[in-house]
Amino acid sequence: MKVLIADDSSMSRKMVLRSLPESLTEDVRQACNGSEVMEAYHAGQVDLLFLDLTMPVMDGFQTLEALKREDANVVVVVISADIQPLARQRVFDLGAAAFVAKPVTAEAVLNALHVIGVL
Repeated sequence: MKVLIADDSSMSRKMVLRSLPESLTEDVRQACNGSEVMEAYHAGQVDLLFLDLTMPVMDGFQTLEALKREDANVVVVVISADIQPLARQRVFDLGAAAFVAKPVTAEAVLNALHVIGVL
C-alpha cells in the first residue's frame, strides 16, 4: 500500500510515520501541502493518505474537495488539532474515512486503521 503523509510540519510528519504499523512503512512518501498531495495522487503514488487540515498553498479541506471532485480512490485519514464537531463533520462529508486528533499516537492510528478496515 502506498502511503502519503501530508503536513506542513516535518515534526508532525515524523510523528505520523513513527505511529504507523510496520506493515505500512514499506512505501511512504511525504508532502507539505495539498498541491503536493494532488501531484502524488495524479502520479499514482497514494492509496492511503494521512492529511493535516492546516497547511499553506492548499489546505486539507481544499485537498479533500479536490479529491472528491475527481472521485479519487484514496483512503483519507485526517489528522488535526481542530477537533470541533463542525470540522469533523465537514471532513467526513468531504470523504474522509477517519479522523485522528493531534498529537498523534500509535494507538489512535491503529484504531482508525482497524475501524476503516485497512488493517
